[in-house]
Amino acid sequence: MKPASRGDETGRKPTQGIDRRELNGFTFAQGGLPSLAGDAVEHGMSHTPVQGEAARPVPRLLIVTSHVVQYSSPIFQKLAQDPRLEILVAYCSMQGAESGVDPGFGVEVTWDQPQLDGYPWVRVPNRSPRPGVGRFFGLLNPGLWKLVRKGKFDAILVSGYFYASAWLAILAAKRYGVPILFTTDGHNLRTWATQSRWKQRFKKFLVRRIYALGAVVLAGSSGTVEYLKSLGLRKERIILVRNVVDNAWWTRRAVEVDRDAVRASWQISASATVMLFCAKLQPWKGPEDALEAFARANVQNSYLVFAGDGPLRTSIEQRACELGVSERVRILGFVNQSQLPSVYCAADLLVLPSLYEPFGFVVNEAMLCGCPVAVSDRVGAKYDLVRQGETGCIFPAGDVDALAAVLRDVFSNPEKRIRMGAAARKRMETWSPREYVDGIVDALELAARSRQRQGKN
Repeated sequence: MKPASRGDETGRKPTQGIDRRELNGFTFAQGGLPSLAGDAVEHGMSHTPVQGEAARPVPRLLIVTSHVVQYSSPIFQKLAQDPRLEILVAYCSMQGAESGVDPGFGVEVTWDQPQLDGYPWVRVPNRSPRPGVGRFFGLLNPGLWKLVRKGKFDAILVSGYFYASAWLAILAAKRYGVPILFTTDGHNLRTWATQSRWKQRFKKFLVRRIYALGAVVLAGSSGTVEYLKSLGLRKERIILVRNVVDNAWWTRRAVEVDRDAVRASWQISASATVMLFCAKLQPWKGPEDALEAFARANVQNSYLVFAGDGPLRTSIEQRACELGVSERVRILGFVNQSQLPSVYCAADLLVLPSLYEPFGFVVNEAMLCGCPVAVSDRVGAKYDLVRQGETGCIFPAGDVDALAAVLRDVFSNPEKRIRMGAAARKRMETWSPREYVDGIVDALELAARSRQRQGKN
């Protein structure tokens, strides 16, 4: 759950207050008007050559995404602030920027950090007769075709392919010769929805053909890189961009936290050890495994805090009573973005026992707050962020006894917790938006070379 409007380390401020303009059926944010006539995008980030330097064209990237995602907004800001490229984010739905019931949390969610400030974006009208995110034909945005045709973009980044409008963008890009960048954080054919072998075989057949349409595929982790190579993609077409959050914001907020005061608000003493589960209370996230492992570990003066909501909340409360640990379990419900640093800083160990997790941004957040982590071996962050015994621990998914053993070991060793927390924060120094933006720039250069080769054929 990432904040969206923070500026950057150089002190440049993002746009405050969105001035929406209407043009050709689109709704544009101020500074986000694409050049349908071919002139420069006016958001103040173009490269200005010094005297004697030849003007170099700045690549223009269109990012097509289904809806507003709190994880993505701060990263779009970083891209918009970089003089090496120009971006426009095309939203097929404004879900996420407006109040509404989150299907994962099961409660109404209104993010307390702005999601649309600091980068150019456009809302493309959705013409679906049954609009909604999560259904293939729930997003039908024919205006994407005109945007691609007239926008003079150097590449198009398509986020996801499970909605009709993604394919409109893909077809338009193919029609007008614009290189396509795909992005994924998957690291295994097996997911929550593809448990059977025949589904995994079909997925491999389908996905490798989808990615073959792109010039470049952006990978969120080194595990994703290996996964893409296993599908038959050449390593030259894969760019490791890294799944990142706004590191500076998290570290800045972390130093402001009064850990004892947060513990007091939970009615937990400063001397206790706290295990944190921070995720939606959904089956694939493994909250029930977290509870069972906590009860089996049975560490004196330890507590389990759930930061999240969802359909399993009632059953977790009931099971905690059955296990006799309800007095040592706290369920905070949905915790908004601005309050999450306090939650991480007040915990001793973040546990993410997911049965499938493409990456797990909560791992980034916790580590930036100096909180070590314990993740299952199906969490994508394990490949690059979690170093066994150094920044955290890795255990087999679904193995409650293994997780209980981790809890007993970490909770009984305060020196180890301190050491791992410091190492976790150190690890994040080279897993940041800086590396992500560099990866996007590399991808645009690779896409340009691909376009040149196609032009010669």
